[in-house]
Amino acid sequence: MIDILYMNILRLFFILTITFSQIVFGDDKSYVFGWTQLNDPGLMIPRGGTSSGPDVDLDETPNPFWKKIQNDKLTKFEKDRLAILAMQGEHKINFDFMETMGFVENYTPSKPYQSWGTEFVIAVEDEKDFISLQHIMVMFFEQDDGTISDPIVVKHWRQDWKYQDNSISEFVGNRTWEKKNITWNDRKGTWSQTVYQVDDSPRYEGFGEWKHFANSSSWISGETKRPLPRREATIRDDYDIVTGINIHTITPNGWVHEQNNNKATLDNKVVAKEIGLARYQRIENFDWSAGYMYWDETSDFWKMVREAWSEKLKKSKKIKVNSDIDGNILFARLFKLANEHSKGNLDAIDNIESIIEEHIEHKDSSYGYSAKVK
Repeated sequence: MIDILYMNILRLFFILTITFSQIVFGDDKSYVFGWTQLNDPGLMIPRGGTSSGPDVDLDETPNPFWKKIQNDKLTKFEKDRLAILAMQGEHKINFDFMETMGFVENYTPSKPYQSWGTEFVIAVEDEKDFISLQHIMVMFFEQDDGTISDPIVVKHWRQDWKYQDNSISEFVGNRTWEKKNITWNDRKGTWSQTVYQVDDSPRYEGFGEWKHFANSSSWISGETKRPLPRREATIRDDYDIVTGINIHTITPNGWVHEQNNNKATLDNKVVAKEIGLARYQRIENFDWSAGYMYWDETSDFWKMVREAWSEKLKKSKKIKVNSDIDGNILFARLFKLANEHSKGNLDAIDNIESIIEEHIEHKDSSYGYSAKVK
């Protein structure tokens, strides 16, 4: 039987998924870029609901890392590292996505999408040729009576950066990731970026090179495949995979993640193209204490989770992840364990590997067997 804590974790993530995919800034916002020729009023209002949070104060002081990158005496590699580390900090994020063209009969563009969040980003590993950045979401919501809710804290996604990586885990569809080797000529001078889900399972990985100008630094990936985003996974069934180019640009007051995506089927048919912007702006005078407290109490646990996943991905040429097995949700099981560990149950760490193993299937692995998902 699923206990109360397990149900609360599921409910928490459900609330976050709904609000994260439905928050907008009000129905008076127009959004007409790109489809003005259709004269369709429905496209002028982004998809979403009416949830909102308290106003935030933007930090107008320049990002210290952005200023350091401009030092002409630094090597390109040193500037690369500073650009990655510049994504740390406390941010409000605005998300904007919009389809720009379609390739199927009787295509109708989907409504544009807007959302926002507040989260801080910290380096959990910082080595010479490897940097790991963890995102921690801390959200406050305005309630019906006008008061502000207690904070909702979630260990969010993670991004790992590795210099001249010799292989990546490429998403190939059907919840499966396959190891792909990179030749020296292709990887020379590049950094791979691996993005992980909230439970530290893989999401997507690509590689590319940082380009530095006098006051701007951008990383541009090669073509990268990934699963459907949460904002569409529950409402779209006409495509299977997103193939896109990612651009990360460091700005004086934060950073921006640009996307140029193809929404495609597994038989290589493109349904639509999409552009996206995730704008991270540094903020101040915001109460992050609940998030930092959570990370202080659970960081050791999540370090063990990262190591368990790293070992399994390293040994498997192909791995399939089932997030839901007979109603047992992977992220909820791990979040429950993290809570137990923070309450003093140090033995909770011993269950990490067995839980992950129940949700994956190794194919052509050095484990010497194929673990079948039930």
